[in-house]
Amino acid sequence: MKDLTERQRPLSPFTQIYRWPITMVTSILHRITGIGLYIGSLFFIGWIVALALGPEAYGWATWFFGSPFGWLVLFGYTWVLMQHLMGAIRHFIWDTGAGYDKPVTQKLAWASLAGSVGLTALLWIVILLAL
Repeated sequence: MKDLTERQRPLSPFTQIYRWPITMVTSILHRITGIGLYIGSLFFIGWIVALALGPEAYGWATWFFGSPFGWLVLFGYTWVLMQHLMGAIRHFIWDTGAGYDKPVTQKLAWASLAGSVGLTALLWIVILLAL
């Protein structure tokens, strides 16, 4: 039998044995989606600049956003926007002083994830039906 001092211990135990709570996941997602909104806004600004530069630049922008990759960018930006919005609503609820109990924070976290997926799907269904 090995002595406890000789036992191999993991260097980063959190990555192997620690289970991330849903509230931590949504907190990290809120920060990541904030960065995603910044990057996506650059695409939006590029589209506006292309519109101002004339038909040739706007044609290129229309081609880009009409391509499969462009649709993926737009879909991702929509989800990022909805996820960040849901996270902001969750924080707004906390700002009122409500929702600090552990079961409530977990339900709000799951609701923000479900809400972002649901709103993204609903918005894209409306967009595709309008085409």
